[in-house]
Amino acid sequence: MMDLSSYGYCEIEEENSHNTIPARVTAVHRERYELVCGEGPVFAQLKTAVYYGREPEPFPTAGDFVRIQYNESGDSLIVKTLPRRSLFSRLDPTPGRGEQAVAANFDYVFILSSLNHDFKVGRLERYLTLAWQSGGTPVVVLTKRDMAENAVETVRKAQDAAPGVDVYAVSSVTGEGIDALAPYLRPRKTLVFLGSSGVGKSSLVNALAGETVMNTAAIREDDSRGRHTTTHRQLLMLPSGAMVIDTPGMREIGMWDAEEGLSGAFSDVEDFLGRCKFSDCTHQNEPGCAIRAAIADGSLSEKRWQSYLSLKAENRYVEDKMGYLREKQQWHKEISKWVKEKKKAGGKFR
Repeated sequence: MMDLSSYGYCEIEEENSHNTIPARVTAVHRERYELVCGEGPVFAQLKTAVYYGREPEPFPTAGDFVRIQYNESGDSLIVKTLPRRSLFSRLDPTPGRGEQAVAANFDYVFILSSLNHDFKVGRLERYLTLAWQSGGTPVVVLTKRDMAENAVETVRKAQDAAPGVDVYAVSSVTGEGIDALAPYLRPRKTLVFLGSSGVGKSSLVNALAGETVMNTAAIREDDSRGRHTTTHRQLLMLPSGAMVIDTPGMREIGMWDAEEGLSGAFSDVEDFLGRCKFSDCTHQNEPGCAIRAAIADGSLSEKRWQSYLSLKAENRYVEDKMGYLREKQQWHKEISKWVKEKKKAGGKFR
C-alpha cells in the first residue's frame, strides 16, 4: 500500500465517494493518465458520462487530485476532479473548449530566467503576474550563474521587478546557489517551473534531484535558446520528498483573468493608485496625480508604470475574448437543446 499523503494529499469530506479512492495525476497523455493511489502507480481513463456530459467535470491535469474507480486488472476510471488550491490554465488550442488546465495543486512557482541575454524584465513581470494569479508562491531563480558576466546587476534588476519575492542566482553545472533552494524542497511540497525554452529547467531538476531524471537539450549559441524537452505534462518525485511539475503547456500561457495577479506583481505600482486628487484621474496631465508625482520624484519608474498598463490592457483583451467565447458556447448549447426537444416532439425543420 502507498501513503498518498506523501504526494500532498489531505483527506477532505467528499460527497459521492462510494466505491472510489483518491489519487494524484502524475502524467497526462492524449487520452490516458498516469496516477498514484493507495494501491500504487496506475493508469486511468476518464469516465465518459462524467467528463463529457451536460455538466462535465473539469478535465484533470498534472498535479490534480482525483477520485477513481480502481481496477487492478486494467485501466481505472477517473470519476471526479477534486477542488484545486492552485492552478495554471491557458486558452485551449481546441476551438470552442475555452480554458485548459495545465498544472494544479502546487505550492511554489519557480520562475526561471537565465543570467545571460535571455533575461528580460518585461517577461519576468509577466511571469510574476501569472504566478501570483495561480495561487502559488513565486520564487525567481536565475540560472547559468557560471556563464554570467554581470550577475550582480541582473539580480538587482530582478529584485526591482519582483518586490517581496525571493531571488536566487544558481548554476546547475557547478552547484553554486543550489543549496539555497533547500527550504522549498520539503516533503509533500509541489513546485512548478515557469520559463522560456533554453533557461535550463531540465538541468535544474536534475541538479535538485542529484541525478539525471530529465533529458536536456542542446542550446543554440547565437541566442541561448533551446527546444522543449518535455513532451507531456508530468509530476516528478524528488529524493527530498518534494515534487516538480513540468509541462510543455507552460510555454504557451498568456494573461488570463489576472487582476489579482497584477495586484500581486505590481503592488508597488498600485500603492499609488487612489491617491490622486481626482477620483477619475487618467494619470496623464491632471494636477495632483500621484502616479505622475511618483515618476517625477523617482519613487516609480516610467518603464514599470508602462509595463503595468500594458499587462492590464492585455488582460482586459483576453477577458473580453473569453466573454465572447462563453456567450457563443452558451448560444450553441441552447440551439442544440432546442433542436433535440424539437426532434423529440416530432417537429419538422424547414
